[in-house]
Amino acid sequence: MNNPKIIESIIPPPPHHWVGNGFKVNGFMPGGIRSESRMSPFFLLDYNAKVEFPPSEKQRGVGVHPHRGFETVTIAYKGKVEHHDSAGNHDVIGEGDVQWMTAGSGILHKEYQEKEFSKKGGIFQMVQLWVNLPAKHKMTTPKYQPITYNTFGKYILPEDNGIVNVIAGSYKDIKGAAYTFSPMNVYDIKLNKDSTFEFDLPEKYNTCILMIEGDSAINDQRVSENNLVLFKNSGTEITLNALTNCTFLVLSGEPINEPIAAHGPFLMNTDKEIQVAIDDYYAGKFGTLED
Repeated sequence: MNNPKIIESIIPPPPHHWVGNGFKVNGFMPGGIRSESRMSPFFLLDYNAKVEFPPSEKQRGVGVHPHRGFETVTIAYKGKVEHHDSAGNHDVIGEGDVQWMTAGSGILHKEYQEKEFSKKGGIFQMVQLWVNLPAKHKMTTPKYQPITYNTFGKYILPEDNGIVNVIAGSYKDIKGAAYTFSPMNVYDIKLNKDSTFEFDLPEKYNTCILMIEGDSAINDQRVSENNLVLFKNSGTEITLNALTNCTFLVLSGEPINEPIAAHGPFLMNTDKEIQVAIDDYYAGKFGTLED
């Protein structure tokens, strides 16, 4: 490699915590990375590594709660996630699918393990991201993007050694399925054992890779399953070497260089805007949704 991206740190999974009673997550962002702006525009990364849930007649998950000022992105690797929101959207995503919700000016939603999955039980594995919105888009109209696996842009590696699923942004001339409000690339990459994949990302983009499955070498450093690789903002080239069958989640985006005010489910630019969000929520301006 002539211009490799330099690895800043390899972060092991932080201690888990529960989101509701259905999501057992390791909070890599902002907790593991510390700075709220270090991976801008990505503000939060919660990773629910594989957990086996027993059968249950009651769906596990998170009840009705508000959001404003950002987007929530849920990527399902195992199991099924069900979603309702106050804009009238209702959807179920399964293995490989993504739900991309723009909270914008304000929305209520709830998400939980899908009914039939809950009844049967099984392995559950997912990622949730919070993607910050630039100030000029924070009060955009809420919307929901259901992105199924078959709608991803796809690049098949030579000799069928793997696949690059382009969720957002682009790889070469292959476009991702998600509409975004700032430039970013979100890739789900699957490599077969002993295969190698080399690709470039912009030098100034904040970039990390979550090792979802398997063991690998990334730019010649060993990376174990469930670890996060954080790159410095230098260099462009990344080489993935799959030591086993591997799945990588690549997050790379142009930083939003604006102040951050974060409070609970709200992500704004100033404390005053946070207070307005709280007042608007209690005034019922986020719509209605039954718990």
